[in-house]
Amino acid sequence: MDQLPLYRRLAAHYRAAIETGALAQGDRFPSVRALMGRHEVSLSTAVQLCRQLESDGWLEARPRSGNFVRRPRRLAVRPLAEPIAGQAPDPAQYVGINARVSEFIARGRQAQVKINFSSARSAPALYPAEALKNAATRALRQHPELLVSPPSNNGNATFRNALAKRAMANGMLLAPEEILVTQGCIEALNLALRAITQPGDIVAVESPTFFGLLQVLETLGLRALEIPTSPHSGISLEALQLAIQTTEKIKALVVVPHLQNPLGSIMPDAQKANLVELCRANEIPLIEDDTYSALSNDDTPLKALKAWDRDGNVIHCASLHKVLAPGLRLGWMNAGRWQSRVEMLKYVQSRNNEELAQLAAADFIASSAYDRHLRRLRSCLKTQRARTAEAIARYFPTSTRLSEPAGGLALWVELAPGLSSKALFDAALAEGIFIAPGLMFSNSNRYDGFVRLNCGAPYTPEIDSALQRLGEICNKLPSR
Repeated sequence: MDQLPLYRRLAAHYRAAIETGALAQGDRFPSVRALMGRHEVSLSTAVQLCRQLESDGWLEARPRSGNFVRRPRRLAVRPLAEPIAGQAPDPAQYVGINARVSEFIARGRQAQVKINFSSARSAPALYPAEALKNAATRALRQHPELLVSPPSNNGNATFRNALAKRAMANGMLLAPEEILVTQGCIEALNLALRAITQPGDIVAVESPTFFGLLQVLETLGLRALEIPTSPHSGISLEALQLAIQTTEKIKALVVVPHLQNPLGSIMPDAQKANLVELCRANEIPLIEDDTYSALSNDDTPLKALKAWDRDGNVIHCASLHKVLAPGLRLGWMNAGRWQSRVEMLKYVQSRNNEELAQLAAADFIASSAYDRHLRRLRSCLKTQRARTAEAIARYFPTSTRLSEPAGGLALWVELAPGLSSKALFDAALAEGIFIAPGLMFSNSNRYDGFVRLNCGAPYTPEIDSALQRLGEICNKLPSR
């Protein structure tokens, strides 16, 4: 504890006072001036203390009135249940989800949407637009013929060098030449699957999982085998082992080990190591989608599955789409033993990425400004998730469940028993509120009682009103 900054130690002190009841909800919190005198600290430390407590949901700032104590109501919401891991998995399926997902997306695009909870990205204001614009300007000044020259094979060398240096923090030792730049993570996943599978093969995936992955599997003619996944610790190794023993040969496994979409789970290191070994021992290529790890609450980088890879069996796929700039569509991958095949598939499929975006991103991520950006982004998202969870506890039926993740962009919410996410989607969209129903995240109907709600936008009265309206709709919807 003594190694923590002073403002965080003081924040922990006041949080303990709130939890024990020494400071009650609604009490006026000491002013910045009072904190400076009481603890003999600087103005900066006192302000940081208040911001930390407000960010964590323990203080409410009221204009011209000061700070007041509150207890985050999200603590009253029951956590999500663990999946049943000991049952044989459903048969692998040719996914058939494209039509369902396309319908939901098309209806959202056609509607007059006022509040969009369906996406999984931050608001534009949370990204460093000005810094990236300046970086792009510098790149064009330094490389005046950039836009009229063919792009480099496999990606810009400066960008790949910056990525390789950043990857070291996640436990990966990669040479820049071992990195392939892609059009976002979704192209990386597509290339990985094309490199190691044939139409008709079985690919194991988490359940629930990102609907975009299910769409890719269907496009490639692959069969999805859904493996139960914990909202806290990720894919069930017990269930995966059972699937390996009881089904046809699994040709690949795709997992999101950090802040899984939509659950938000983070796999413990021991479980990651065991997963890598299980796949190696059973000769199952392991595809890692590491899109979200930089958005964890902890400033300490999370260790990638690739960090335990000793024989090239892990294909690591990542992206800057969620953490830096959605408009750049920059992803990257290291394909292990399939690197050469993936590079040729990439060339055949979409050729080399243009380099202006890569140079701008390289300029930024190689500097300390990127670390400051990530700290600000993580702090904002933590506050936004907390306030959204609190609103759900306040407005939704009392039997609603959620587990607030330790980072990320969204909340996975289990509706009150008997409620349908499809019915909620229909009713909410009619009022201009766009949500992601649970039916999008599985080829089965088992998640019709869930929704994913984006928390990427700063919390406003309009968002609060939309959540209140969703809760009112839930209270009125008939059971299935």
